[in-house]
Amino acid sequence: MEPRQTLTFYGGTPGALLPFVLFFAGVVWLGLSGAPDERGFWPILIAALTVGLMLARDRHCYAETIVAGMSRRIVLLMILAWLLAGVLGTLMNASGFVEALVWLASKAGVSGGGYAAAAFLICCLVSTSTGTSLGTIIICAPLLYPAGAALGAEPVILMAAVLGGATFGDNISPVSDTTIASAATQGAEIGDVVRSRLKYAIPAAIVALALYAALGGSDGAGVAAATGLATEQGARGLPMLLVPALVIALLLTGRHLLEGLLFGIVAAIGVGLGLGLLERSEIFYLDLESFGGRGLIVSGIERGVGVSIFTILLMGLVAGLEATGITERLVAMAQRRAQSARDVELWTFGTVSAAALLTTHSTVAILAVGDFTRDAGSRVEIPATRRANLLDITVCTYPFLLPYCIPTILAASMSQGAEGMPRLSALEVGLSNFHSWVLLVVVVLAILTGWGRERG
Repeated sequence: MEPRQTLTFYGGTPGALLPFVLFFAGVVWLGLSGAPDERGFWPILIAALTVGLMLARDRHCYAETIVAGMSRRIVLLMILAWLLAGVLGTLMNASGFVEALVWLASKAGVSGGGYAAAAFLICCLVSTSTGTSLGTIIICAPLLYPAGAALGAEPVILMAAVLGGATFGDNISPVSDTTIASAATQGAEIGDVVRSRLKYAIPAAIVALALYAALGGSDGAGVAAATGLATEQGARGLPMLLVPALVIALLLTGRHLLEGLLFGIVAAIGVGLGLGLLERSEIFYLDLESFGGRGLIVSGIERGVGVSIFTILLMGLVAGLEATGITERLVAMAQRRAQSARDVELWTFGTVSAAALLTTHSTVAILAVGDFTRDAGSRVEIPATRRANLLDITVCTYPFLLPYCIPTILAASMSQGAEGMPRLSALEVGLSNFHSWVLLVVVVLAILTGWGRERG
């Protein structure tokens, strides 16, 4: 999306930032007040867009920029994926998949913090294999979160473990968009970047794993609950494990995310009907009294409506902010002031942080400051792998921590409809994402101490 011209606002930069500040304040207020449903964000986003329109000097250009931002391909892809993932999760839950997970966990003696740690590791594997953090959340959260009720897992920590595992792959996977973007902008080989990044990512993951295990719930209570609920009837749902295995296998072979989800839905219906785990009448039926369609498919799609509309409105707001050129001005300032290697790394960290905070998009943030990081870093002989690592690690923190970013909103939305488990807010899930917090500490320490600067 390229706006026709740089947007200017009455009040200058503060005027340009005011709509975003209003939105952020509203999100925090809703999160702290215990009203995490995305529908509560809709009026706040509408108000923020209205304020932006009133402050824009060229309102027509602002309106066109918002529409262009809302219609980005990535937005449409995410929305379609969330709607299909809602259908898949609803079908899986209705088929007894959760009961099957409880049965397996009881046999393995895994519960509470152990189950949260296991969820983190599973999501690490999925995200590293597929390279998509959002896809990992979409696939894993609806399947892993509901079982936490019977396994004694702390709900917030369990969902944060899913989010943390998704963060790990986004940071380390060679097929992740952030890995590709960080390597490409710095002229580094992806293989070299991934190998050099392990020394930062692995320690962070180990610390996060220990925290999820320690704070993820009482193992004793979970074992008792799981044992009471894990009857042999629960084992009937074990064949449904083939469905997520199929989806992951398709993604590993390079198939499109939507292809994996659609085939997963077909497989869930086929296996569920074939084994008597689902009834034809509950998949889809006509409710003549209310003049509408009902069933698991409709319910699944409805689960994704809230976060979909939120995303459309948010990306419009972000597009208006991007078109002001604030990020470009930050980069220009950094170019003038960065002199030593440490200065360049601090300015790289600061500018890519600001870009991530303002745009809420990891890859966009990398692309925004990539040229500055390459030119300034080369001048003071910072290795290309080191520059790529600083960019990637930094953008794998804020979007997975803050309550107004897509990953945290998506993870929180996936807690909807899980029987026996609470509906979570993006604020509490993001704050409990220990992996991203540790990554933030790691990158700051690496810059201040120079750890890893010579070899990347």
